[in-house]
Amino acid sequence: EGVAEAAVVGGQHEMKGEAVYAYVITEESQEESDAFREEIVAAVEEAIGPIARPERVIFTPELPKTRSGKIMRRLLEDIANGDELGNTSTLRNPDVVHDIQEKVRGD
Repeated sequence: EGVAEAAVVGGQHEMKGEAVYAYVITEESQEESDAFREEIVAAVEEAIGPIARPERVIFTPELPKTRSGKIMRRLLEDIANGDELGNTSTLRNPDVVHDIQEKVRGD
């Protein structure tokens, strides 16, 4: 409840090797708060278990999608790892990548 859409990817982590990063679009009525982040983490732990606990929950207004509507998780992994971004020419909205990068840096 409160989540309109989400994408989850693995990203590098200094201690764990790899960690879970969740990119979340909230419903219009849901405030993007630290309390809601914790609710998301708790819900994942309860439904799947502690192994799936997101290291970071990043609120974003949009996910990078191709023109056919597929989420480009590869780009989300690149952003999580701070890597050079690959080809973004097939994105429906190329500006969303910059917006997500800013959110990741700001969180």
